[in-house]
Amino acid sequence: MSIKAVVFDAYGTLFDIQSVAAVTEAAFPGYGEIITQVWRIKQLEYTWLRSLMRRYEDFSVITRDSLAYTLRVLGLPYDSAAFERIMDKYLHLDLYSDAMVALAAMQGRKLAILSNGSTGMLNALVANSGLDRVLDATISIDSQEIFKPAPEAYGLIETRLGAPPAEVLFISSNPWDACGAKAFGLNVAWIERVTPEAMALACVKNDLIAPLTMFKAIRTQMDELGLEPDYRIHALAQLPQLVAAHP
Repeated sequence: MSIKAVVFDAYGTLFDIQSVAAVTEAAFPGYGEIITQVWRIKQLEYTWLRSLMRRYEDFSVITRDSLAYTLRVLGLPYDSAAFERIMDKYLHLDLYSDAMVALAAMQGRKLAILSNGSTGMLNALVANSGLDRVLDATISIDSQEIFKPAPEAYGLIETRLGAPPAEVLFISSNPWDACGAKAFGLNVAWIERVTPEAMALACVKNDLIAPLTMFKAIRTQMDELGLEPDYRIHALAQLPQLVAAHP
């Protein structure tokens, strides 16, 4: 295999979605963690539901709707200023600490993002983080109006970069995304940031499981879909060595 393009998922892969917790906690003391987890679960669920129903709305609308749902079901009253402060964090998510160094080490390959994020959200996020200096393209699924893991979404990689699936390495920490990319025919590296051993330690016998532990059980463990990534890594820092082995 020769890798001509390295394509990244954005949310949860290059950008730490848990970094919104500081803002949600400041707005709703004592509820920051559960807001963050329910919000992300519903955000993903709405992308899949809207794709299946053929009732597309872009990711900014879905992100707002899923936040509104979360605050409503938790019984948390809010004003528009608090809501907008939380939403704004999605344009300023923290990069994982090893992201910039890893991407810089792979200059010479085509580097891109393929994300469910709307064009406006992604462009702002990439510019605010400084990734615009190292990426060749930021690809939103907007033009297809269907979200990953639909095959049409992954097909945008070849359309934009001119690299066939066999020459693309797709990187995601989201198991559902890794499976979708593999089903499409891409080479896939899954970032396994939370191991089963770590989950076993977190799930101690207790009447109440912490929201973050539940989220990790639902959203960070490889799914049973009959698909496996080609590579399992534990951090972005491991990517340059992997890519270098496939000139």
